[in-house]
Amino acid sequence: MTKPALLINYEYCTGCHSCEIACRNEHGIGLGKWGIKMLEVPPFQIDEEHWNWDNAPILTSLCDMCADRIAAGGDAACAHVCLAQCIEYGDFLELAKKAAEMTGKVYVISNQ
Repeated sequence: MTKPALLINYEYCTGCHSCEIACRNEHGIGLGKWGIKMLEVPPFQIDEEHWNWDNAPILTSLCDMCADRIAAGGDAACAHVCLAQCIEYGDFLELAKKAAEMTGKVYVISNQ
């Protein structure tokens, strides 16, 4: 793997915060700190029939892409527990190709 990254399809993120809790538990991060943090864009009406309401998990500088879990053959804690299955761990270039083929609100992020 050349550069580890996460693909996050936040169009389907439910805002459950499981990724935050899994990260905190995996790394022993105290309260008030996060390796991945859920941000919410409050709902607003686009037109008579459509609303926008997004939850966007973002990485912080405390994220190490679960290097120990990956070295042991596991998956990133946030991707492993994501109830909506909208977080995927992998190689940056491979995930970027996959994201380019997807529609909607998708981004690939790496902290390295």
